[in-house]
Amino acid sequence: MSPSVLVAGYTTRHVAKSAAQQGYDVYAVDHFCDQDLLWCTKDAIAFDELDELPFAIEEMLGRYDIDYVITTSGAELLDVPNRMGTDPTVAARFMDKGKTQEFFESLGVPVPRRLSDGEYPAMMKTLSGAGGWRNAVVCNDEERACWEEFVEHEPFMMQEVISGIPASVSCVGTGGSAKAIVANEQILRGGESCAYAFSGSVTPCVHPMAKRMMDTAEKIVAASGCVGSVGVDFVLTETEAYAIEVNPRFQGTVETVEAATGLSLFKLHMDACRGILPEIVPQPRQFCVRKILAAPEPLVLNADMRTLAGTITDIPHPGTMFEEGEVMFSVLGCGASRAEAFTSLDKHITDAIQHIKA
Repeated sequence: MSPSVLVAGYTTRHVAKSAAQQGYDVYAVDHFCDQDLLWCTKDAIAFDELDELPFAIEEMLGRYDIDYVITTSGAELLDVPNRMGTDPTVAARFMDKGKTQEFFESLGVPVPRRLSDGEYPAMMKTLSGAGGWRNAVVCNDEERACWEEFVEHEPFMMQEVISGIPASVSCVGTGGSAKAIVANEQILRGGESCAYAFSGSVTPCVHPMAKRMMDTAEKIVAASGCVGSVGVDFVLTETEAYAIEVNPRFQGTVETVEAATGLSLFKLHMDACRGILPEIVPQPRQFCVRKILAAPEPLVLNADMRTLAGTITDIPHPGTMFEEGEVMFSVLGCGASRAEAFTSLDKHITDAIQHIKA
């Protein structure tokens, strides 16, 4: 009999697919319940607002006798039975960007300096929240006031602006030790609105500071108390790797990491939760890039995108409505070099857009 796992959070398809490929019977509680999530799960429950998530988890656990529970974004702090991953009391420290910065500083890790009132330009961040979609650079008091209104006056922090390459390291931890698996570039949305929102990844990252970043990430995760899959975000300059955040859960880079390395992050996660780290991590065998596509305008996606499975993921159901700027699906590209991976990505984006318009 196959072991069973419930994957619960705002978006779960990337973890559910990895678990299914390892032979698990997978159940999911997910905001989107896209087509390709349903393909790899035994059952799935959709929810609208995050405050509905605990009740959806309870309902799924009432339906089935499930061996393990894994929480993803939005569910890190929930008290769930048979959790495989970072304890909520540990995760809470890293759900607060101010406490995360203090943790980095206690380790002597390079980090952007916190700014005081009147110091500009400043990177503005709410203390809570993931994905970077509310982050913004402001240059004066007027711009800061507009940003504070945009985030509805949530608690925030101000950091110096570091010009560099956004990146991350995929790690696994046991709570007291850690192993860096691979370094990734991050793709940000750019533009005027939600410019710093996470919009994809490239694996591997071949920046001159990649090795230093991986070493720093191992140090951070080993000291963090986090268990299982853990991501650490950085900004890379030509001379330094500045730590930005810790993600005490599976990250959005799962797809590119697995395609580039041939490893199963789900297996590595489960092993780490049992105190086992890989002794040797193989070098990536190819480059893989994932780009999240947002709707250019309000639209109804009537096309059935199933025929593009393999080159796109998070496949919406026909008839799904999207507001301008809302995420539609992700597109993948792979190649022997970074350039070849992006060429592949561009072709698959063109195919997807043509499919939508057909």
